[in-house]
Amino acid sequence: TIGVWLFYVQHQFEDAYWATGDQLDPLDAALKGSSYYKLPRVLQWITGNIGLHHIHHLRPRIPNYHLQACQDTVPVLQAVSPLTLKRSLRSLAMNLWDEQQQKMVSFRALRDRPRA
Repeated sequence: TIGVWLFYVQHQFEDAYWATGDQLDPLDAALKGSSYYKLPRVLQWITGNIGLHHIHHLRPRIPNYHLQACQDTVPVLQAVSPLTLKRSLRSLAMNLWDEQQQKMVSFRALRDRPRA
């Protein structure tokens, strides 16, 4: 269950980046399309730095034990907004990508949207 949750919040979160085709930017996809899940240190250690998922998407061959050093020393990585435990709970309601609004939305938001 914890693994499913971690996978979910690493890819489905409020400010996630989604693009296809010519609009796809690999750097943005790595840094904005996967979360920087800022966990308390003990949880970060237990999960093998899995919260630094944006770095993994940027460079998958970096070992998990070097991810924090990357985060601490590379300015572009430090500019990524972290997803906190509290904010991650909002991800439960982020179910669909809304092309018009270019953001994740809930089923409720889609249902309540005026129809054209």
